[in-house]
Amino acid sequence: MSNPADLLYADSHEWVKVEGDEAVVGITHFAQESLGDITYVELPAAGDTVSAGKEFGSVESVKAASDLVSPVNGEITAVNDTLENAPEQLNGKPYETWIIRVKLSSAPEGLMNAAAYEEHCKNEHH
Repeated sequence: MSNPADLLYADSHEWVKVEGDEAVVGITHFAQESLGDITYVELPAAGDTVSAGKEFGSVESVKAASDLVSPVNGEITAVNDTLENAPEQLNGKPYETWIIRVKLSSAPEGLMNAAAYEEHCKNEHH
C-alpha cells in the first residue's frame, strides 16, 4: 500500500492535504478497500463548520456504511459535488478524489505521516 508522503492521516482513515490556511480532505486507500464498492456519499454543505474527531458525512458501500470524520477544525469552503453521481471515484482514485475543502480555524493536530499511518493500518487488522 502506497500512501502519499505529502499528506497527513487520521486514525479514522481520512487524509489531509494542507494548502496554506486550507485543508483538502478525502478517504484513504485503506478506507475504500475496507468498504468495497462505494455506492453513495452523504456530503455536508459549504459553510458548515467541522470539528476534528466529529462526523461530517458518511459513505455507503455494498458492504457497510461508515461515518466520515473530520481530521481538522474549520469551515467548509467547498464540497466535491461530483461524488453525488459518481461515488466510485473514491474507489478508483482515493488520493486524487477530495471530499471537502476546509478553511482551517486551527493547525491540524494529532495526525500521522504516511509511515505512521501504514503502521496503524497493519495493526488494525490482518
